[in-house]
This record gives sequence, C-alpha cells and structure tokens, in this order.
Amino acid sequence: MTVLLGDDPAAGDAAADTETPDTATADGPSPDVPVVDEWSIRRIVRTMVPLLAGLSVLQLVSGSVLESFEATLLQYPALLVLLPVQIGTAGNLASIMCSRLTTQLYLGTYEPRLSNPDVRANVVAVFGLAGTVFGLVGVAAWAIGVALGGSLGIARVLLVSIVSGMLLAVVVVIASVVAVEVSYRVGLNPDDTTIPVVTNVCDITGVLILFAVVSVVV
Repeated sequence: MTVLLGDDPAAGDAAADTETPDTATADGPSPDVPVVDEWSIRRIVRTMVPLLAGLSVLQLVSGSVLESFEATLLQYPALLVLLPVQIGTAGNLASIMCSRLTTQLYLGTYEPRLSNPDVRANVVAVFGLAGTVFGLVGVAAWAIGVALGGSLGIARVLLVSIVSGMLLAVVVVIASVVAVEVSYRVGLNPDDTTIPVVTNVCDITGVLILFAVVSVVV
C-alpha cells in the first residue's frame, strides 16, 4: 500500500522512506510525486517498536494498580469475574470505533465533530452497545459470583457494571477520536497505531474506573 504525500504534516519526517517512480501509470502517481512504502521493514520497526515499548510500560502500570485491589477482588468473586470482561469489552468497543473512524478518514468523510452525522452515529452505537453488553455482563458476573459463594446482590453488581461500563464508553469515544486524529497528523497509519493505543488505554482506565465505582457502591 502506498500513500501520497501531499499536505501530510509528517511528509518531511517520512522523506527517508520515500521513492520516486520512474514512470507514471494511468491510475498511479505522476513521476514527480513521492510515495511512502508502508510495508518497508525499516518503517514498520521504526514506528511500532517505540509504540509497543511504551504500551508495555502502561500494561505494567495497569498490573501494579490491579494488584492493589487484590483483597477486594478475593472478597467479592463477582468483581473478580467482572473485571477482565469489563476491560476486554471496552477494548473491543474501542477497536470497532477506531476501525470505523479510520475507514471514514480514508473515504474523506471524517470530521471529529458531533455535527458530523457519521461520527455521531458511531458515538450513539458505542453507547448503545455499552448499555446492552455491560448489563448482560453484570447479570452473568453476579450469577457466577453467587455460584462461587459471593455475597454481592444483583442490584449492586448491575449498578457497578453499567455505571463503570458507560464511563468506559466515554473513554472509548474520546480515546478513539484522539488516537485517529493524532496518528493522522503525525503521519502514521491509523490502522497500525490506533487499536493498540486505545485497547491499552481502556485496560488501565478500566481498572481505575471499576474500582472507583466499587468504592462508592460497595
């Protein structure tokens, strides 16, 4: 896949990976237009290694935060069941949102404003899915928690699941829009960068939001 370098703000940074074709084709770029080979090993490594290293550090932070809530999780089995499903579902919603926004970017219909009907439809869909899925997840977590000897009632588990899930939906929307926007503006391919970023952000914020809600409800 090749990307034309026109008004891309990162055109200068990507100059090292550019090449000028010898001849123009009917549907290809003209001989004077530089192109970026996004599949070059050098570009992939230079882009993804620092990103993945930074996200790995975020995961370590998330694990450290999670360890501090170990006693609460052991006390309430329903929360132990709820936590991985909660942050996993938030990551899935973020992946869907990023994929749809990136498609709109390539189609030329992307504009990060709620006045844009396409963006608005995606936001509504995320919140609709979050309300439905996190409600079902709450019921399932309560049932498994009871089977494991837990004492939390269904009302509390549902409240924790839905409230933390809807707060996570807000994070999903904001993180997805910011990730797509920043990736594009710095000259990176949003297909490569946005999903790893938003899923890791959802992991650490999911832990923090869940236990913030638990501290109030439970």
